[in-house]
Amino acid sequence: MNHTERLSNDQTPTRIEKDLLGKQAVPATALYGIQTQRAYQNFNITGVSISHFPELIRALAMVKSAAAKANHRYDLLSDAKLSAITDACTDIINGEYHEQFIVDLIQGGAGTSTNMNANEVIANIGLAKMGLKYGQYEYLHPNNDVNRSQSTNDVYPSAARLAIVFAAAPLKETIINLQGSLIDKAEAFSGVLKMGRTQLQDAVPMTLGQEFRAFASDIGSEIAQIEQACLQLCELNLGGTAIGTGINAPKGYAAVAIDELVTISDLPVKTAEDLIAASADMGAFVAFSGTLKRLSIKLSKLSNDLRLLSSGPRTGFGEINLPAMQPGSSIMPGKVNPVIPEAMNQAAFQVMGTDTTITMAAEAGQLQLNAMEPLIVYNLLNNTRILEKSIRMLDERCIQGITANETRCAQHVENSIGIVTALVPHIGYENASRIAGHALLSGSGVAELVKQEKLLSDEALAAILSPDTMVSSL
Repeated sequence: MNHTERLSNDQTPTRIEKDLLGKQAVPATALYGIQTQRAYQNFNITGVSISHFPELIRALAMVKSAAAKANHRYDLLSDAKLSAITDACTDIINGEYHEQFIVDLIQGGAGTSTNMNANEVIANIGLAKMGLKYGQYEYLHPNNDVNRSQSTNDVYPSAARLAIVFAAAPLKETIINLQGSLIDKAEAFSGVLKMGRTQLQDAVPMTLGQEFRAFASDIGSEIAQIEQACLQLCELNLGGTAIGTGINAPKGYAAVAIDELVTISDLPVKTAEDLIAASADMGAFVAFSGTLKRLSIKLSKLSNDLRLLSSGPRTGFGEINLPAMQPGSSIMPGKVNPVIPEAMNQAAFQVMGTDTTITMAAEAGQLQLNAMEPLIVYNLLNNTRILEKSIRMLDERCIQGITANETRCAQHVENSIGIVTALVPHIGYENASRIAGHALLSGSGVAELVKQEKLLSDEALAAILSPDTMVSSL
């Protein structure tokens, strides 16, 4: 029988629970139990507990609720136990008791500690709803009832996949907002003529609006990529139990549990085609990580471009002005740094780097299970959150406040040799090349030299070098 006693060192009230390893004191008011307590003591690695990711806690509760309803349909749970479990899960889905999920995200055991943390919390909430005391598991047991017809090996990956899909929703929203802000700037800058550049050298003219519209198109294309990756994550091995054979679950249970989960989660989840293969397959996680990496590469490139275009402001490109967010130096008065794009760069580097970690962890599985899945889940949830927050920062604290330095843009076009490219069809490559070389050595303008050599009439030259001609799109 469980009972309450006091620890001698800090007088904290406890209850004693037991498992196959023996007895263990658990805080008397804790909703978690002995297996969670052991995991809490064993794994103190990141300092990031399950409670840092409410998406994962909600997903665990959804899976447990779906399983309980499926078990009840097979007469494996009484009405009273079903009500206790599903009511507890509803409370957790609604945001209650999340502080009771205390296990470190990185853990041995392929997620068993996370699953047991959920089982024990749900059992104790259910016991309280039944008018019983925490730890009276003979009336509602974490394993026999809450975990019935389940294994960590199907619960944990199923919940992890749901959690990542949930986390992806606000990420997609921030991308949509960022794309909208870039489009707004494209429209505002549509009349600002500037030089385009390749390999950091003058190329041909374009508008600043065209440059920002290209940024918007590039970033916006990632929304569909994330949606496709989320669809892959919706294929679950729930019902496969230990290795995908469905041992200890009734025939047909997997389909029933998935049907219940569709209703609870409002996601298009479905049973994987081969549950044994799905129990060890990390492919959907790797694909989602690759999508985050791809997005990060584009965000970092955008940030690099913003830093270049705003560089100076007097001795660099200086074509755009980033909003000043804070003083930039402890020694150089008046210096303002592009701190927001710099922070975005660093967030992107973090995501790109941990994609390698996820790849290695996915490869490290053996036979019917991948024990490294907690590391994959930790990094994917963390990377999704990092990108969501950093994109919002970039949008709200940088992109929306950018202004154009129209005078500087015009000066670059007037002084550029790059406009000679527009003359090639009219004066030939050799003449254009000679004019460009002369302009570079003498400092003279291209148009001036063409006029001097009378290669084109003033009217023809003006028409060729007009902004509408040089920046027109196909």
